[in-house]
Amino acid sequence: MSALGSFQNLLSLTIGVLALGVMAFALVDALRQRTDAFTAAGKLTKPIWLAILGVATAIGVIFVGYPFNVFNLIAFVAAGVYLADVRPAIKSITGGGNSGPYGRW
Repeated sequence: MSALGSFQNLLSLTIGVLALGVMAFALVDALRQRTDAFTAAGKLTKPIWLAILGVATAIGVIFVGYPFNVFNLIAFVAAGVYLADVRPAIKSITGGGNSGPYGRW
């Protein structure tokens, strides 16, 4: 195998592991949130998000070496939607965020 092929395989594996890390982080974050916060924020329920993110993480594990597979891309987008839309809405409901000696900042 050429040096370029080895580099491409290493880069592909690195991207796959990073994508899997994002999916796993989203799943763990969803597990840690209160159940009522999801509906209070006007989002899908916690069990639905856990199912979506659980399947996404499983797909990420299966296709870790192929990050540009269509299933892996869909799984990554699902985790991205949770992190970009659902997580901030839940944090605003539960009062999450940094809190210093003089209040939130």
